[in-house]
Amino acid sequence: MSFRELHAHGCFVIPNPWDRGTAIALAAMGFQALATTSAGACFAQGLPDTPSALGVDGALRNIAEIVDAVELPVNADFQAGYASDLDGLAANVRRCVATGVAGLSIEDARGGAEDPLYSLSEAVERVRVAYAAIDGADVLLTARAECFLYDHPDPLREAITRLQAFVDAGADVVYAPGVRTREDISAIVDALSPSPVNVLMTSDTGLTVNDLADLGVRRISVGSALTRVAWGAFLSAARRIAHDGSFAGLSDAESFGALNDLFEAQRRR
Repeated sequence: MSFRELHAHGCFVIPNPWDRGTAIALAAMGFQALATTSAGACFAQGLPDTPSALGVDGALRNIAEIVDAVELPVNADFQAGYASDLDGLAANVRRCVATGVAGLSIEDARGGAEDPLYSLSEAVERVRVAYAAIDGADVLLTARAECFLYDHPDPLREAITRLQAFVDAGADVVYAPGVRTREDISAIVDALSPSPVNVLMTSDTGLTVNDLADLGVRRISVGSALTRVAWGAFLSAARRIAHDGSFAGLSDAESFGALNDLFEAQRRR
């Protein structure tokens, strides 16, 4: 099933690997598509999750590595396009499309403490430019409204306004990271119907895949969550060795044989 067809009905989970190995492991579990994570890519390089830290070249290397690792559709977490100017945005989107992605996301956050979001008119124009840069390729454009991640006085209303405008500008999928409650999720799904809505799950809020499907969510991503789970286990086990002299934290490790067999099977394909 194509990436576009996955968004036509039902609900699917699109987990976020951060390198070739994690992409291969997730593909082996039967997921139908994958998405990159800028945070995971940055943390693996010892960098903070900021566009300037990894840069567009580093981001594209990570995206291309994951696309090359699996036969599944891959959606690229492309931050705000790694450019503030429209020509740079268009050029970077074209470079991202050339990696072979099935989709890419563009957010409306510019960064900075005082004015973290692009104005509505600027954000809409950036979605329009990104859509034009895709230039007819079968690559889905996801537009993100970041209102819930910043101190916006009315994030739900602003997110809906922005997402509706993004659809008019060419977005295929919409996404308001940070939305958590059933009520807010339902409001966004209803207001944006029939456009497919992605919901980000970064912690156990009590909602399940079935719950989100019942609310009309089409796609569920986990962002940096799996990356942070891996880092959490690694740091916890290492701290017990460093501070307690205990190796008890190694008891939950995946077996060497299981991992070796997984990657040997992939290598033989």
